[in-house]
Amino acid sequence: GHYGRGHRVEKTQKARSTMSKISREALTDAVKAIVKGAETKKRGFLETIDLQISLKNYDPVKDKRFSGVVRRPVVPRPKYSVCIVGDARHEGEAKAAKIPVLTADDLKKLNKNKRAIKKLADQYDAFLASASLIRQIPRIMGPGLNKAGKFPSVLGGGDNIVDKVDDQKATVKFQLKSKRTLCMGVAIANVKMSEAEILNDITSAVKYLVSLLPKNWQQVKRL
Repeated sequence: GHYGRGHRVEKTQKARSTMSKISREALTDAVKAIVKGAETKKRGFLETIDLQISLKNYDPVKDKRFSGVVRRPVVPRPKYSVCIVGDARHEGEAKAAKIPVLTADDLKKLNKNKRAIKKLADQYDAFLASASLIRQIPRIMGPGLNKAGKFPSVLGGGDNIVDKVDDQKATVKFQLKSKRTLCMGVAIANVKMSEAEILNDITSAVKYLVSLLPKNWQQVKRL
């Protein structure tokens, strides 16, 4: 889905089996138009650039599911919010770094209430959980975070909590949200970045996505 707070790369590139990459010229034109549009019509927030992907020749029910994450060199959405589900040590570190944190007891208080868990999932863009707690989460909360596509990533005992949160903010995940859709959208860049940075971000992300698909470019309908 489109975040409703950015631009979409609207240039459509029909992907054929013989094709190995996007037309650089078409992509450059699209990026120039987006950056120019952002400069002429300034908004009161930092606009993100979303990459919208539509697939074909792929059955989300029968075909092997794909999922992959790629770290961007620049954080596309600086306001991307990450919450820690932490043990005593990580709770202290998160509070010291002013990062939102919940304990196992906080999760237990939700009492597996679906509405409360959905509200929590909607409140943050992503979650990180201490390695010592991560296996307990389905038992404490049920499948709510997983259904929302926001099951926590692992926060190891030796991880630097600030670095890990920054990593999470810069990470883009390619995965179909449900078995009923062939479309996905990810925040890939923002309008403060240079045109060269935006182009490189889009190109490398598309290459990575295509590598995840069983039949590569043959399964890309449009970008």
